[in-house]
Amino acid sequence: MNTTILFLLITVMIDAMGIGLIIPVMPDLIREVQGPSLANAAIWGGVLSTVFAVMQFLFGPVLGSLSDRYGRRTVLLSSLFFMVIDYLVMAVAGTIWLLLLGRVIGGVTAATQATASACMADISKPEDKAKNFGLIGAGFGAGFVLGPLIGGLLGEYGSRAPFYAAAALSALNLGLGYFVLRETVTPENRRAFTWRRANPFGAARAVSALPGAGRLLLVFLFFQLAFVVYPAVWSFYAVERYGWAPGTIGLSLALFGVSFGLVQGLLIGPIIKRFGERRTVIGGIVFDVLAFLAIAFVSSGTLALILVPITSLSAVVVPALQGILSKQVGDDAQGELQGVLTSAGAMATILSPLAMTYVFASFTREGAPIYLPGAPFFLAAALAAAALWVFLAWQSDRAGDTAE
Repeated sequence: MNTTILFLLITVMIDAMGIGLIIPVMPDLIREVQGPSLANAAIWGGVLSTVFAVMQFLFGPVLGSLSDRYGRRTVLLSSLFFMVIDYLVMAVAGTIWLLLLGRVIGGVTAATQATASACMADISKPEDKAKNFGLIGAGFGAGFVLGPLIGGLLGEYGSRAPFYAAAALSALNLGLGYFVLRETVTPENRRAFTWRRANPFGAARAVSALPGAGRLLLVFLFFQLAFVVYPAVWSFYAVERYGWAPGTIGLSLALFGVSFGLVQGLLIGPIIKRFGERRTVIGGIVFDVLAFLAIAFVSSGTLALILVPITSLSAVVVPALQGILSKQVGDDAQGELQGVLTSAGAMATILSPLAMTYVFASFTREGAPIYLPGAPFFLAAALAAAALWVFLAWQSDRAGDTAE
């Protein structure tokens, strides 16, 4: 593994760790600056999460397009620098408005994964792109597992400790990147920066105009909307359905994160080599639909815990889909593409939790016409099925074009 790939993996892992590090202490931190009410802290926690996702949605294509113009190295190192500033602001914040400012900065700089993916696309052969995108996902999955665990331990030393740790990790990674990251955008592949293509809507239109890419973006969006059901309602569902304590819920999330990382890091390459990218997408989505339905029906907590790592097999879908999409655009638009995908993921993070939690509340509240705590997973299964239908339609049209 060369040093560029190693740096990219460390970057996305620390990015995910930085998010996870602060999750365990956010309730205490918000109550420190806003008062002792947990309900009020929960509301502000939702506001901070939404602001982060909105900034990610708006600025993902901007940083992606900037990396197409000025290079991956410049954008990645600049993002890491401002990420350090973000964590330090959060560490010393004495008002909710400084915390809000920190989440604004964090949402803007969270495009490191998009730029890292674009950089990975630059250095990957066409046949290796999906496998290497899987490595990016594995790094993110590893950070997702380690972050909350370390954050919980550091939280014992105060609500500010995890933020200083996240700032230190980001600073160390910035130093590593300064010495090992080479520029992967060549003069031939640089493209002029325009605001028309850099905003999320203009970028999405530009990518969608490419043959077949529009439908693939829709597949990606539907799949992400379905996948967000896990972080949106899993903890609530586990309490309502299985009566799990926080420790068991944390264990289930750790199992999912570890399994997710293993699938994307170790299995995605052999699976795509054996079945190809298109069949991998189809098989992964079909598996995801079945997994959602299984979770919705299973009433045994033990069986649910066994199912959790198995459901992570659907992690093959996104790298395979990224591989297909990456081949639909030119070498000078890889950053723009990854920025659009980041925005699509952020849009799912904004919209899906609202829908999933509303559905969960509607079917579990007192007086509900039907008691159905698994209702959000039925909705997720329907969204995944819609993604499959759109992908099959795209594949059918491509087959027809080839035949002609």
